[in-house]
Amino acid sequence: MSHTATRSPVGSSTRPSTGSGTNLLRRALQIDFVITGLCTLPLLLAAEPLAAVTGLPVLLIRGSGMIFIPFLALVGWLATRQDPPRSAVWLVVALNAGWAVGSAILLASGLLSPTGLGYALVIVIALAVVVFAELEFVGLRRALTDG
Repeated sequence: MSHTATRSPVGSSTRPSTGSGTNLLRRALQIDFVITGLCTLPLLLAAEPLAAVTGLPVLLIRGSGMIFIPFLALVGWLATRQDPPRSAVWLVVALNAGWAVGSAILLASGLLSPTGLGYALVIVIALAVVVFAELEFVGLRRALTDG
């Protein structure tokens, strides 16, 4: 499919065409939505037991789950768009990258005393988020250059 960037009626952001790049982008957003949603439920509903085995504060665990709610709304909405707005996808990529960097800083800061499982949980989530950011970045770049 050929690349046709269109102007958004509001603002000046362009939108990618609906070629294979857009399909990759939408699939990456869908995967991000599903995996993040599955991670959010235990963070919100089982913060106390998770804190007991990870050594992470209950407030940090539950707060992380609460932060995911508006993020999930954005990612879910984008994943359903035929042509996700470029600026909003860049925001998701930046938020994912920021989460991964913030996780590394938090672990390196010495402010927390997580158990081995706590370290593993934070690292695995950060790595997954890096993968989501990369897939979304590649999908967006391909969508913008389809043709």
